[in-house]
Amino acid sequence: MTNPLKPSERMKIPRQHSIEQTAEDRIKNFFEVSFGLNEELALIEAKRCLECKNPVCIEGCPVRIDIPGFIKLILEKDYVGAVNKIREANYLPAICGRVCPQEDQCEIVCLLGKKHEPVAIGKLERFVADYEMANNLFETPVITNHIDKKVAVVGSGPAGLTCAAELAKMGYKVTIFEALHSTGGVLRYGIPEFRLPKKILDIEVDRIKKLGVEIYTNFVVGRTATLDELLDEWGFDAVFLGTGAGTPNFMGIPGENLSGVYSANEFLTRVNFMRAYAFPETDTPIKIGKQIAVIGGGNTAMDAVRTAKRLGAEKAYLIYRRSRTEMPARVEEVMHAEEEGIEFLMLTNPIRIIGDDFNWVKAIECQKMELGEPDESGRRKPVPVQGSEFILEVQTVIEAIGQKPNPIIQATTPGLDVSKKGTVVVDDVQRTSRPNVFAGGDLTRGGATVILAMRDGKIAAEEIHKYLQSVEAKKESATVNK
Repeated sequence: MTNPLKPSERMKIPRQHSIEQTAEDRIKNFFEVSFGLNEELALIEAKRCLECKNPVCIEGCPVRIDIPGFIKLILEKDYVGAVNKIREANYLPAICGRVCPQEDQCEIVCLLGKKHEPVAIGKLERFVADYEMANNLFETPVITNHIDKKVAVVGSGPAGLTCAAELAKMGYKVTIFEALHSTGGVLRYGIPEFRLPKKILDIEVDRIKKLGVEIYTNFVVGRTATLDELLDEWGFDAVFLGTGAGTPNFMGIPGENLSGVYSANEFLTRVNFMRAYAFPETDTPIKIGKQIAVIGGGNTAMDAVRTAKRLGAEKAYLIYRRSRTEMPARVEEVMHAEEEGIEFLMLTNPIRIIGDDFNWVKAIECQKMELGEPDESGRRKPVPVQGSEFILEVQTVIEAIGQKPNPIIQATTPGLDVSKKGTVVVDDVQRTSRPNVFAGGDLTRGGATVILAMRDGKIAAEEIHKYLQSVEAKKESATVNK
């Protein structure tokens, strides 16, 4: 079905918005904030697509989804066809439809967005994925090709899951090794339930299992078995490393050793993965004060401060040393945080955490900043304003200023090149310094988005296939030459 509307008519249709819980309701629960688009809204939104001859939105997508193709199928009301069109490039559409920053990728280059709001590509992706789930219409792809090669995927985050799915669809025998007792990596422990429900993640992981992928949990590569043992003793022909960046950074200011100071990684893991929000029904307690401060300006900081609000914080501060313009967090998440009553302290930098007589946090001292010349990131560098120090009364401080990879695999794998920041060094197609070892996601980037990790996993799968096929071809050639 071709869009019945002329381009000029499409441009007059306003962008459709998701149905959401009210801010007043959602700060009292951990249910999903957004319910997405219903069918009526999705069909209206799909009509906004200009069906460009040169669809630059595909170029803007890290995994190159055929965006006009799946939107056309929505117009035809072939929602299963639409989600399968997405799945040709991205096997986790229900996840990406929720957490992918489309506004900085496919939507930012949408031609409609030059004069109007861009097509809500992410919301349409979520709609078709949710429609398929709600109506139990998913069918596991039939894999007709079976390749007698084994690939180990280390880590079950977005990079690992994507790599495993792509290789399994090609016909490889794939095994995922996960250090924790449940799969998902940052999707499970880092992203709150109100943004990505665990039942959605569980369904997506189960679909990967149905491709024939085996999953071992509680298996720490570098401890339970080394990478070389997987290759030499377990008989794997190639390995993909996607172990993420789970070691938090700290500011190095006085008072970080006080009780009541968390890294965002620990805080979110306790709440999301170990269900501390349900204590005492669960075994994981978490204590926060009536006034809390989260340091940082990214999505992790936003997740942490909004989570603290839901746990009962009466005052929840977000302290960021630059201005709103420089914040790396998604615009939608910032907007939701503001609606939920989060107090933003911009151009503010903590300089020490103050404890009481029992070594618990009672306050944080901050200093106002102003923006100077751009630094190496291209953003204007914050400069302290002399004499602007002030003290903020808080009982909990959560630092969300970035993470780095756990060094276990790097330390136990000879010949694996590692950067000064502890990330595994790869080339532009995810190859490491070891010929049959590939890597991607935060392990190589040091912290990025879910969709970029998925991109790395997808590219790595393609390169692993090329590598294993070339190895097999060399073996055949050697046999013939004998």
